[in-house]
Amino acid sequence: MTHPSETGTAAIDTFLALWEARRDPFAPAPGEGLPPADADLAALVAPRVGDPDADPAEAPPFRSDFHRKRHALRRAFTGQSELAFLNAFLIAHLRKRSWPDEAPVLFRRIWAEQAGPLLDSLDPRWLVSSMATFGDHGATPRERSLGLSLHALFSTMKIYESERLYSGFPPERAFAIGDMAKATLPLEMDGVSLTSSGIDANLLARLWSEASEDAVAGPLARALLERVVEDERSVFRRLATMRQRRARKIESDRSGPLPNVAPAPFRAHAQDAQALRWGLVATAKAPAAAILRFVAHHLDCGATGIRLYLDAPNPEAEARLAAHPRVTTIRCDDAYWQARGVQRPEEHQLRQVVNATHAMEATADTFDWIGHVDVDEMLLPARPVAEALAALRSGIAVARMVPAELLSRRDGTVRHFKLPRNADLQGRDVLRALYPTFGDHLEHGFLSHTNGKIFVRTGIPDAKLGIHRLRWQGRGVTNRALLAGVHVGHLHAPSFEAFRAHLDFRRARGCYRPKRRDRAPMPLHELLDFLSTQEGDAGLRQFYDEVCSDRDDLRATLAAQGLLLSHPLDLEGALARHFPDAA
Repeated sequence: MTHPSETGTAAIDTFLALWEARRDPFAPAPGEGLPPADADLAALVAPRVGDPDADPAEAPPFRSDFHRKRHALRRAFTGQSELAFLNAFLIAHLRKRSWPDEAPVLFRRIWAEQAGPLLDSLDPRWLVSSMATFGDHGATPRERSLGLSLHALFSTMKIYESERLYSGFPPERAFAIGDMAKATLPLEMDGVSLTSSGIDANLLARLWSEASEDAVAGPLARALLERVVEDERSVFRRLATMRQRRARKIESDRSGPLPNVAPAPFRAHAQDAQALRWGLVATAKAPAAAILRFVAHHLDCGATGIRLYLDAPNPEAEARLAAHPRVTTIRCDDAYWQARGVQRPEEHQLRQVVNATHAMEATADTFDWIGHVDVDEMLLPARPVAEALAALRSGIAVARMVPAELLSRRDGTVRHFKLPRNADLQGRDVLRALYPTFGDHLEHGFLSHTNGKIFVRTGIPDAKLGIHRLRWQGRGVTNRALLAGVHVGHLHAPSFEAFRAHLDFRRARGCYRPKRRDRAPMPLHELLDFLSTQEGDAGLRQFYDEVCSDRDDLRATLAAQGLLLSHPLDLEGALARHFPDAA
């Protein structure tokens, strides 16, 4: 690794030393070696690699570093073809300072004669390694050019994509187009324009054209280029997404925002509060007791039904809810994701979207409205929820609930909530009055989201139910309204212990990640990083007590600003009414 102070030739010398240290050739023991250059490669397509530890000829003790590497690769390729193993073993040899004469011959023959089986079976990492090997061992200038070019491309992508993860954004999420820093790129390079630059297209098109002229390395190169442009996690796909957003913004700036009015199915009975049917969907990964309290509270609120998608196995909750006629539980196991036709998304937010959309579609005949909330969120209705929904105009497709964040009490009871400041009417001086030490670092006075949650009408085709909005035909729906008289209360940090326990996850993957347009002098994620590293739990405790605790002085100041919502919840009572065995 380069020392931080090294630059110029000193850094290059360090890189060269590291590279050379890994290039000592394998030294096979007597009787060990690669297949002959004219080996029958077709005969290696069908046989599978067995467990090397179960084969006396392959198992330790190791006779040589050749044997050690062969064993490691056979373990990695157990169950795959002998051809795939040989390809990998040849690559390992060809990365060294010297290699057996038959190694480059066999490697090139594999891709000239048996490319199809490997393109169908090898994972992308080994496809990339194979392509890079052509850079050193291609038999023609074009093969070497393709290998070196794609090796440079994929290595640069790996470095960039790894560094980008520290932004807090997953690979599939494009940056917002309005957040670009005004800075000069290294080597005084011009930045990539979202409106006129075609550097990415020129790069890929030239490589594709070169690959199309080559019969040996070309098919592998084209297969990799296709994967790059199809993978939603690549910089090329993100740039395409950002260009689309930029084009829409330019069009919107010219003609004004374009409405996106989703069809709101008219159901006469849904205008009658007594006949209207509403339900909730939540993706649950919480203790059984918390799930049961969530369900019990909303049954008390009059929910027609509740659909719970269990993000992790929860036999206790599932068993207690199984017999309840108004509750449906769905296990989000491998079979569920296979039935959805998608791989299980790594980000829990994306899993929530898939689950909520599935629930919206599945309840089109049983609910008139469905709300999407989390299990630590409770509806706080000042009037019956059905009455509030029935009062909406028939053309409204989305009803937004204003969020309220719990003020925590030492006795664990739920009584008071704070509301987000109205940025149009209340400046940051309001936050400084509420939270003298930390108010400048809170965008709206909340730790969690201030977007609120939504109810949507069921039966809207081609729609996707997100966490905070409904998308129809790929765009946010504009025929929406406020759900008057119903807040959504977020029990986000009911105790310091709960706040501390969830802190690392929320900083890495949740609501404490960097926000796109956080204009605080030191945004929340930076503040929490500072407190964690510089002051530890004492600093975090001071922050929590000032911002989250239910105190007389804070309630008085909140009330004076119109930002206090008092709505006591009897969660234990609701639990006893609906699930007496669990109370």
